[in-house]
Amino acid sequence: MFEKLKQYKDMAKQAKEMQGKLAQETANVEAAGGRVRMIIDGNQEILACEIDASLLTPEKKKETEQAVREAANDAIKKSQRLMADSMKRAGLGMPGMS
Repeated sequence: MFEKLKQYKDMAKQAKEMQGKLAQETANVEAAGGRVRMIIDGNQEILACEIDASLLTPEKKKETEQAVREAANDAIKKSQRLMADSMKRAGLGMPGMS
């Protein structure tokens, strides 16, 4: 029983260490021809979102919304790849993760 508890504590420590490392890894994405840019870290936290002033008009509302959605979705996918790669390097790869 104590061995299981030790394993759990070791896993929790590894997870915390990995979370710290992932916070330092970032991915940059662009949408709408570079007029929307996002930076996301490996923990899927958006660190920056820049929108070009040309998109900040009422007439461009739908285009801007679509560009932000595209950038956010792309950022999430890149963040997930960062996480999966980090887990593989740490020997914690899980089936089905690529």
